[in-house]
Amino acid sequence: MGYLVSLLVLALMVFALVDIIRRDDSQVKYMPKFVWLLLVILLPFVGSVLWFGIGREYPEGGIRLQRPARDRTTYPPQPTAPAVPIDTRTTEQQLADLEREIEEERLRAEIAKRKRERGDSETEA
Repeated sequence: MGYLVSLLVLALMVFALVDIIRRDDSQVKYMPKFVWLLLVILLPFVGSVLWFGIGREYPEGGIRLQRPARDRTTYPPQPTAPAVPIDTRTTEQQLADLEREIEEERLRAEIAKRKRERGDSETEA
């Protein structure tokens, strides 16, 4: 049984060494290739596990697993957030609208003031 474990560790070490040597420098992470080689040679099991775990770049694609389609009749769809309105006006148009609103508010305040003044003068007479 001990021979089998030793053979598996040796095979893992050889596979890791070959992988390190064949890898481009840009695909090696955290340490230079030479340091990875020393680590795998000096600590075969730990070095090999570390190499395959964190030392090399894996392709972006990886293995794609197909998810089964979700049945929408069983699960009610999640409510979506309301769409945020997008203001397509230019800055000049926005400033002009703001100025109009300010002028309108000023006129309303003036009308309210005149109504109060007129109401006070009518109550006096």
